[in-house]
Amino acid sequence: MNLVTPQAYAREIAAQAVPGLPADFRWGVATAAYQIEGAAAEDGRTPSIWDTYCRVPGMVVRGENGDVACDHYHRMPEDVSLIAGLGVDTYRFSLAWPRIQPGGRGPANAKGLDFYKRLVDELDAKGVTPWVTLYHWDLPQELEDAGGWPARDTAYRFAEYAALAYDALGDRVKHWTTLNEPWCSAMLGYAYGTQAPGRKNLGEAIHAVHHLLLGHGLASQYMREQAAARGNDLELGITLNLGTATPETDSHEDAEAARRADGLGARLYLDPVVKGAYPEDIVADLAAQGIELPVQDGDLAVISTPLDVLGVNFYRGTLFSGVTEDGATTDTEGLPVTRVVERELPRTAMDWEITPSALTDLLVRLEKDYGLPTVITENGAAFDDTVSANGEIHDADRTTYLADHIAAVADARAQGADVRGYFAWSLMDNFEWSYGYDKRFGIVRVDYDTQVRTLKDSAKWYRDTIHLTRNA
Repeated sequence: MNLVTPQAYAREIAAQAVPGLPADFRWGVATAAYQIEGAAAEDGRTPSIWDTYCRVPGMVVRGENGDVACDHYHRMPEDVSLIAGLGVDTYRFSLAWPRIQPGGRGPANAKGLDFYKRLVDELDAKGVTPWVTLYHWDLPQELEDAGGWPARDTAYRFAEYAALAYDALGDRVKHWTTLNEPWCSAMLGYAYGTQAPGRKNLGEAIHAVHHLLLGHGLASQYMREQAAARGNDLELGITLNLGTATPETDSHEDAEAARRADGLGARLYLDPVVKGAYPEDIVADLAAQGIELPVQDGDLAVISTPLDVLGVNFYRGTLFSGVTEDGATTDTEGLPVTRVVERELPRTAMDWEITPSALTDLLVRLEKDYGLPTVITENGAAFDDTVSANGEIHDADRTTYLADHIAAVADARAQGADVRGYFAWSLMDNFEWSYGYDKRFGIVRVDYDTQVRTLKDSAKWYRDTIHLTRNA
């Protein structure tokens, strides 16, 4: 392993205009409700699966949770001023389902909706466009108790919640994302058990995939119909976490390993959403394990409700082999090997390889295979920040990461990819899921003891780069 130090992956980079990015390119920052809001039991909010998961011993670093997080619920106006000061035109945030619809059923909670109405008001007053994500992993615990995403009914409950949110905000919010990273919700939550709700059953996870996408389609249908009926502007999308799956060699085994990884990680979501069909090779692979997608008549037509934009969350590209280091081609269960090949590349504090050129490759591939406009809805890096004696954070490693990936976006545009925006992850340090507060992705530092926010050097570089690019 080559876990990079801040000194090893850092260059002195001055802010300058990014060639190839037009004046109307969208610049933003992104957050998620459970990671920043806090106020976990205030104003009618009920527990989500993450509130429950954080209480399971050993599942989150130091047993930490999002009860307070960045206290954004109480500090929202201050945070919006901070966002506006960065010069971004867009703020991507998620709505907390258990805050808007406690328990996941029934009428909307007026106090919960009021918070998001005030947030939109503040953004409008500062000239920042709201970009709403309906679901960023905080399923109401009552719905998990009733079966969670492996249960078909959860898709209908999601559509009902989406309707409540859209009815309240649709006249003032144009940009709507249904789901954030359904692969994580399904696979990490139900197959691998490393995120909430912590189940470990591949069959349940694959059922969750379908019901997440069905919920996306049902919500999309409703918003499309209502936008047309009310004369609302609507830009509708879904956000997927995507990378590249490259075979280590040109062997058949490695090519098959990359195919499986790409199929389960990307095409299982992209194909039904964009093309109205699940990839046949992956359906066959799952059938060989006795697993079927629970598709009912009409589902795929709903799932493939037309989209306006594809949100892309990118963190790394990956090299795959179909052979173990010992030379085996099947695992202990007799299934083909799909092994991640570790490379001697710079890494973030998450131990993720840094592969900006893979972002270019991904965006060009998405343009060729799917033809949807894209926006980078998340990209960023955790590094081990050091606060200097004068309180500044000289995070040249993060600045380098951002610069390299924004350049990769410009390269993709030069190759014909219709990429329309870039949102840095994250606005500020926050609750990083199973890692608790141990990993810092923010371009703004949060002192969790005092809740003081401090611009890191990366935030200043991002602000200045946006200004110079817009005015080039």
